[in-house]
Amino acid sequence: MRLYLTALKPTDSVTDGFLPAARALGCEVIILTDRPERHPHAVACDVRDPRALIDTVEQLGRPDAIFSNSDHLQTETALAASYFGLPGKDWRACATAKNKFLTRRRLAEAGIEQVFSLRLGPGDPVPENLPCPVVLKPREGVASEDVMLVEKDLARAVAEVRRRRPGEALVVEEYLEGPLRTLETLGDESGLRVLGGFETSLGALPYFVEERLDWAPEPDAHVLAALRALGVGFGACHTEYVLTSDGPRIVEVNYRVIGDHCDFLLADVLGVPLFEWILRVHLGERVPDFTHGSAYGSAVSLVADREGIVKEAPGHESLTTGDVRLWHRPLREVGDVVTLTRTNRDYLGVVRGVGPSRELVDAAVQNYRAARPWVVE
Repeated sequence: MRLYLTALKPTDSVTDGFLPAARALGCEVIILTDRPERHPHAVACDVRDPRALIDTVEQLGRPDAIFSNSDHLQTETALAASYFGLPGKDWRACATAKNKFLTRRRLAEAGIEQVFSLRLGPGDPVPENLPCPVVLKPREGVASEDVMLVEKDLARAVAEVRRRRPGEALVVEEYLEGPLRTLETLGDESGLRVLGGFETSLGALPYFVEERLDWAPEPDAHVLAALRALGVGFGACHTEYVLTSDGPRIVEVNYRVIGDHCDFLLADVLGVPLFEWILRVHLGERVPDFTHGSAYGSAVSLVADREGIVKEAPGHESLTTGDVRLWHRPLREVGDVVTLTRTNRDYLGVVRGVGPSRELVDAAVQNYRAARPWVVE
């Protein structure tokens, strides 16, 4: 089976997740990327252009699947898969999910939820007298970059973000107050399956840095209705929503598997070959039947709280302590210079743990962090 995988920069999800899964399935993998120097044996291609992507695939040989885990390439990859008559996502759903303003518009038109949202193009003036607080974010941003709560002086906040993102569209939204949750789904040609979900703990406002995720597998009917309205179903999807006083409200729909090593956590908690399952649906197979077990899992992001140089850091390791399995993945190295961005880019590393209860997992993670601290000076 020939699998074409589109990518931008290398990620752990692809390197340690999808590529080993593809090899386990017996696939011949061809990586298409605009950064071939960063991927071993990759083929150079303008993967942001679906015409170039289709042309390159046709030249290299007919595919059995075309897949991407990149936030930025879902629409282009879906169009290429459709061109070759392969299982894949609806490109319209991909485009709508990626564009946060379109997401709000579609959900409102479908009568799912009404959340105030305003699109600001690069040259658009900032309206006066908008009721605050509001959330300002890039229309197609990722990793909480330039997402902030604005309680006053929206024009100043917009000007600040525009300096960093000239030419990009922004979105101003109603601030959704309440606990943050996720829903993880995987769909095949027959429909969508709920894998589970997480409770998300954020750092201090006005920023929205995700500091930890804790297993909370309850499905939510409102979120599932929202996904249907957006046309989301096939393949993996990671949806974030807030439990407001008026009910659940969508924050954003990321039409790929959950990131920041929580994809590995999800696989560990479920005890299934998640990356293989995702690739199998793109090869035309069904999602296997499964039941949720009793395992509990957490992913704790080790967030830098100061600028400086990394002086000490634990390495990449896995271990078992009692009934808890732990994994540590460093994202920085000794000698790296840390500059705070107030985004998920401030992560030093991630510790994930799986065990029979939250109490045991929390204790194991706490003991690990105490014994192996990150030192930034």
